[in-house]
Amino acid sequence: MLPTDTTVDVRERGARVALLPVGSHEQHGPHLPLATDTLIACAIARELAAAHPVQLLPPITISCSHEHAAWPGTVSISAPTLYAVVRDIAESLRKSGVPNLVLVNAHGGNYVLSNLVQESEDLALFPGSADWRVARERAGIETSARADMHAGELETSILLHTNPELLRPGFETSDHDAEERPHLLTLGLSAYTESGVIGRPSLASARKGAELLAGLVETFRHTLAALPG
Repeated sequence: MLPTDTTVDVRERGARVALLPVGSHEQHGPHLPLATDTLIACAIARELAAAHPVQLLPPITISCSHEHAAWPGTVSISAPTLYAVVRDIAESLRKSGVPNLVLVNAHGGNYVLSNLVQESEDLALFPGSADWRVARERAGIETSARADMHAGELETSILLHTNPELLRPGFETSDHDAEERPHLLTLGLSAYTESGVIGRPSLASARKGAELLAGLVETFRHTLAALPG
């Protein structure tokens, strides 16, 4: 669901921080929808907004998914385009009195966002690797972050919790191991998986999904504390 605030709601809240969910539109194997990363980014951002006085923005739904181009349905924009869109949104927020922007990114291929955040003291990227580590431990995720790369235990668990009606049958039998991916950037993901899955979705559960989100809410305070003002 998109944010439903009115301009009066935003004015009365007086938030100094806005959250921008950044997802993607890319294959997630046979059992998860193309919009998985967007759904996850929005789920994280909603939980954060429920716990903190922030302004919740609608998501960016298409980003840098070039490594998934071999599968039908995947759509990408270039890194410079994503960069420019985020910069324009941040500048628009500053003009309206919201000086800080947190990019709630749920797609690992959006490398450009890290560089963008480094260039500005009023931008932050969440969740980071440390945030995910805390959340994974809290949820009891069994696969490592590297092995659980795409459409695996973590992503399937979150959607089992937030949007179970969107999962297709078969995640219990879709496990695929490709922990070593030495030429991913050159060859794309199709060099390492036929189905599009890298990980063990068979280990997923709604309980793990709920605990993952709770863990991220817990660590978000550190990101807020790092922002100026």
